[in-house]
Amino acid sequence: MTSQSQLVFVIDDDESVRKGLKRLLRSANYESEVFKSASDFLARPPHPGPACVIVDVQMPGVNGIDFQKALIQRRREEQLVFITGYGNIPMCAQVMKAGAVDFLPKPFKSRELLKCVEHALDRSTEQRRGAAERNEARRLLDLLTAREFEVMQLVITGMLNKQVGGELGVAEKTVKVHRGRLMQKLGVTSVAELVHFVQRAGVPPPVRSETKV
Repeated sequence: MTSQSQLVFVIDDDESVRKGLKRLLRSANYESEVFKSASDFLARPPHPGPACVIVDVQMPGVNGIDFQKALIQRRREEQLVFITGYGNIPMCAQVMKAGAVDFLPKPFKSRELLKCVEHALDRSTEQRRGAAERNEARRLLDLLTAREFEVMQLVITGMLNKQVGGELGVAEKTVKVHRGRLMQKLGVTSVAELVHFVQRAGVPPPVRSETKV
């Protein structure tokens, strides 16, 4: 059974396709919603859980390609599975490069589509888990003082406390205090854990000033 929070969306201007896909998804125990246009879907509030969108490429109004661009511009995270009766290799390459899960030409096998949906929902789940971890890491980073943040950025480069003190113009024992406090706030016990934490938070590396000769 799939998770209750997962949801599959179908966007196709052909009513028979919408009905057929909804029946197929129901048979595989997927909750789904169908839309006759991309504009109708975009007017709906984003689903808070893992989401897959099965979308036709050729549609009146906003087509599948423009729909994908709209999601990217809005920083939406739904995973897309494209279906089309008029696809070609350049089109496939374009949507895949932009992050689509798959590109299926019509007619396609039901099992093939369901496999794509499963892959899309797995990817969406992992993406959301990563985003949640990143947000939590950033929340903890906000607890650091400006000086603790500076010390952290130098420590993750491999600097010893004495070197950090020299870089910041403070005593080594002061660095030790800041280092202990920041690691306690972030819940880490080693430099390796600290490096991993900073990577998870997506913090850019510190900008080091050039050494004067």
